[in-house]
Amino acid sequence: MKVLIVYYTMNGHTHRLAEAAADGARQVEGAEVRLRRVPETLSETDLKKRGADTEAGKIFAKVSVCTPEELEGADAVIFGTPSYLGNMSGQMRTFLDSLGDLWKRNALVGKVGSVFVSSGSQHGGQEAAILSFHPTLLHLGMVIVGLPYSFESQRRIDEVAGGSPYGASTITGRAGERMPSETELAGARFQGKHVTEIASKLAR
Repeated sequence: MKVLIVYYTMNGHTHRLAEAAADGARQVEGAEVRLRRVPETLSETDLKKRGADTEAGKIFAKVSVCTPEELEGADAVIFGTPSYLGNMSGQMRTFLDSLGDLWKRNALVGKVGSVFVSSGSQHGGQEAAILSFHPTLLHLGMVIVGLPYSFESQRRIDEVAGGSPYGASTITGRAGERMPSETELAGARFQGKHVTEIASKLAR
């Protein structure tokens, strides 16, 4: 059971969610999990202007860049992206737009697809970004899986936290000062395991 986690991060928030999703996927027996990043499209100058975290960038740079062939070889793909103005990041959009050949060959039809995100504020477009992602997955023929309410922490009202039925998420703060809480990481782990279990059932 091959699970691919493909993401973009600028300040490390989606990287931490990606690691948590990978931990969850690995809880399923027989799962082979790989972390991959999408290519950076901004120059070093532009990244500095946007206040990109240098240390997070170094960690991100060590993750191998995803190839379309890896998507084709996976049973499930979990995508992670920051929310920019209620949409996925431009880097992720550029990567998805490069998958035309896979679309033409129906290479991703029947594979499980899922999404997690980060945003600057509690109402910073988390759900909108995931929902804007789903049409692309449907056009590719993927089976969409979210974060069901069997993840009980979605019902918590005693703390501010990301997460919705559409997928795990985290709130970063306006300057990226807030890292994912344990509740948010737990949501990503749950999603990683849930996606892998469903992919395993479909494979059988």
